[in-house]
Amino acid sequence: MNEEINTFTISIYTENNIGLLNRISAIFQRRHINIESLTTSQSEVENVNRFVIVVNITETQAIKIVKQFEKQIEVIRAYYHTDEETIYQESCMFKVKSELLFDEPQIQNRIKESNARIVTVNKAFFVIEKSGRRQEIELLHRELSVFGIMQFVRSGRIAITKDEMKVTEMLVAFNNQ
Repeated sequence: MNEEINTFTISIYTENNIGLLNRISAIFQRRHINIESLTTSQSEVENVNRFVIVVNITETQAIKIVKQFEKQIEVIRAYYHTDEETIYQESCMFKVKSELLFDEPQIQNRIKESNARIVTVNKAFFVIEKSGRRQEIELLHRELSVFGIMQFVRSGRIAITKDEMKVTEMLVAFNNQ
């Protein structure tokens, strides 16, 4: 029986050491798993970083990968969660010619309807920022593409769990060693 492929958010709490990203990506590469998005930042605890990685794999693969991460010396703890177990968003920015903002009222309507916001305007261009689910961002991208997008960038997923996790206490204890 084949196991179902699902979207998993893998969180890895680490020390901030050079070369760790290469070793993390190598674990996926050896298993021929494509990373859909990757975000890294400081965690809720000083000197502890958090990688948030989105992959489409089976739960068995997720379990094996998390165990493999925890064998890395700099990794404090790793977890995997389904979309239903997390609250997540992405962010993006669009750069569009300024003349369109005034000549195309549909653009202003799309900005309002999509809960995006204009972050800067000058003579040559304006920049729109949108946070939300990937589908919302992709919809706005399709709608703005009709008018022409000068530049576009989207972040990786940021996510927190719906359930309380006792990870903070464990990270603080690790950090105080």
